[in-house]
Amino acid sequence: MLREIRELGFEYAELSHGTRISLVSGILEAVSSGEIRISSVHNFCPLPLGVNTASPNLFQFSSDRGRERELAVRHTLKTLEFAEKVGAKAVVLHLGSIEMRDYTRRLLDLVERGERDSRKYERLCAEMDEKREARKSLHFTHVKECLAQIAPEAASRGIKLGAENREAVEELPIEADFKELFQSVNNAALGYWHDTGHAQIKENLGLVPHTMHLASLADSLIGMHIHDVRFPGRDHQPPGAGTIDFAALKPFVTRNHVRVFELSPSLKTEQVRAGFDHIMRLWGPDS
Repeated sequence: MLREIRELGFEYAELSHGTRISLVSGILEAVSSGEIRISSVHNFCPLPLGVNTASPNLFQFSSDRGRERELAVRHTLKTLEFAEKVGAKAVVLHLGSIEMRDYTRRLLDLVERGERDSRKYERLCAEMDEKREARKSLHFTHVKECLAQIAPEAASRGIKLGAENREAVEELPIEADFKELFQSVNNAALGYWHDTGHAQIKENLGLVPHTMHLASLADSLIGMHIHDVRFPGRDHQPPGAGTIDFAALKPFVTRNHVRVFELSPSLKTEQVRAGFDHIMRLWGPDS
C-alpha cells in the first residue's frame, strides 16, 4: 500500500481511519526502513479491535452517552500513541454531530435540481438552522470537554490536533464555532484542519463561502485534505476535475502546513497525477 504511494512520487502519506491492526507491522516496517514518511494520522487509527471498515465516527466526542465519550477519548489517545510511533506531526479529528434529521442530503438534492433559490429550499434551511441551534449547546460542550482532556497529551508528544470542517450540516463544529472551540480549549496543540471538498460542498449549499471560511481560520491552520468536488456534492475528485477555485486558496497555504491529497480509491493513476500537477501549476513547487 505504502510502496504504491511512494512510487507515485509522494514522500509522505496519511494513514486513514480505515487502517486495520493487521496492517500495522507492515506500516512500521516501511517507516523504519525509510521507504515512506507519515505526515498525519486520521482518528481512529489503527481501527479498534473487531472493527474492519473505515469508522471515523465510531465514537463521538459529542455523544450524550458518557461511555461513548470515554471510548472516543481513549481511542484518540491510542491514535496519538500510534502517531508518535510513525513520526506523524498531526492527527485529524472528526468532532461529532448533533442528533437530528439528515438535512444535508435533502438540501443537496434540491441544489442538484436547480432549486437553491426556491422558497422550499429557504424554508428547509431555516428549519435546519433553528433545530441545529436549539440542540447544539450540550453536544458542543461535550466536544470541548473531551478535547480539553486530549490536547495536553497531544502537546506532550509534540503532535498537533486538527479539528476538521465537515460537509454535513449536522456535524460539529459549525463553521462559525471554530474560534470559540479554540478559545475554550486554549491549547496550542489544537488547530484547524481544512478539507477543501467539504468546504466547497458547504459553499454549493449556499451556507459558507469557501475562500472566506479558510481565510477566517488561516491563523489556526495546521493542514488540509485536498480534493475537488463535482457539483454539487461529489467529492474526493482529483483537483481540476471539479469546481473548486484552488488558485483562490493559494495565499493561505504554506510549506509549514500538512497537505494531503484525499482522493477516491476508484481513480486511476493518471487521474491522481493530473490532480497533483494541477495543484503544482496553481500553487507552485514552493507551496
